[in-house]
Amino acid sequence: MIKFVDLFSGTGGIRLAMEQACLDLEIETKCVFSSEVDKNACLSYELNFGENPYSDIREVTDFPDFDFLLAGFPCQSFSYAGKRKGFGDTRGTLFFDIERILKQKKPKYFLLENVRGLITHDQGRTYETIKSALENIGYSVDYLLLNSSNYNVPQNRVRIYILGVMEKDLNLSIQSHLGASDTHKFKLKNKDNQVSLFEDLNNKTQSMSVKNILEKSPSLKYMCSLDFVKKLKEVVGCDFSKLDGYRLIDYRGGKSLHSWELGVKGHCTESEVKFMNLLIANRRKKVFGTHQDGKRLTRDQIETFYHDKNFNKVTSSLIKKGYLSCYDETYNPVCGNMSFEVFKFLDPEGISITLTASDSNRLGVVQNNMVRRITPRECARLQGYPESYKLLDNDNAVYKQMGNGVSVPVVKAVLVDFIIQNVL
Repeated sequence: MIKFVDLFSGTGGIRLAMEQACLDLEIETKCVFSSEVDKNACLSYELNFGENPYSDIREVTDFPDFDFLLAGFPCQSFSYAGKRKGFGDTRGTLFFDIERILKQKKPKYFLLENVRGLITHDQGRTYETIKSALENIGYSVDYLLLNSSNYNVPQNRVRIYILGVMEKDLNLSIQSHLGASDTHKFKLKNKDNQVSLFEDLNNKTQSMSVKNILEKSPSLKYMCSLDFVKKLKEVVGCDFSKLDGYRLIDYRGGKSLHSWELGVKGHCTESEVKFMNLLIANRRKKVFGTHQDGKRLTRDQIETFYHDKNFNKVTSSLIKKGYLSCYDETYNPVCGNMSFEVFKFLDPEGISITLTASDSNRLGVVQNNMVRRITPRECARLQGYPESYKLLDNDNAVYKQMGNGVSVPVVKAVLVDFIIQNVL
């Protein structure tokens, strides 16, 4: 039997993966302690595992004996989506509670999960600090960078899995692989029928795509509003499948829809849309400077790519409507936070962008030519949670939990390999 603790347990994704892995390997398991501070996550955990893990790990000093420590410790401190303060941030120092527990109990094995940014944070010094601390306790340590899109989970989600074995060499047969990072690469991979080592491990010949996780009859409450659909229709016409893969964002070009195209602040003429799209596409070019979000441009600079002879008329109208600003005779788009019902339409034939706690509720999909948001159950499927996993009757909580969660099949694959190579 493997006795384990489940720290920073969230809704229990890592525990679920551990139990699935050991079930496949015919090994009994027992979770002897779990800990989580988010009360909604604790409710989900209790609903599925029959115990409420609510506790602040910083205040826990007494633990039962266990063989295996599991921890998806808080990642905001190292995430590209966060401020990347690392050990300068209180949440970052929660790793030291893991170190404290490992020193105290010295279990034989551990698995830690975090965002990929941990490996490059502070030019690699943050990871080296963690690795050195673990080695000083007596562990052999290694890590894997793996993408959920390689494990039959239709999501681009790269995470680091740090593994350790006490006082002997650590062995792994899985290797790091960043996988398909977007739908385009995912489709190329499937088109070429390239079956990777990871796919062999999961006995699959073709990866799942977003269409495989969609509910057949989702509730009408997830349908987009008539006003929003009307705005979209004015841009793409009656065939909403044209929205597949589009992002609704003002400060990027490419496969994006913008507020001026949708008439959010007022209808724009073809010339005004053309002007704004050219400005967005050109303002980041190095010839105009190296500012990350683009430089304010003068009329002379803009007229190197906007050649229509109506500059004054177009810019005056756009400024009046609030799409464009002019300061000291330089121009810049007004790129506010567009609170659209959907900020990204997933391509049913591809993979999802990385789920996040803040935006999972605004991912959209076109199904049967109907425009809607993805459901909480679909979010859970995008993380590889089984249908038997019970969801709270609280959509916002579930969206947040799944955005913060782990991709269960990936963790399971890592644990199966780890246990075979190091435990059995």
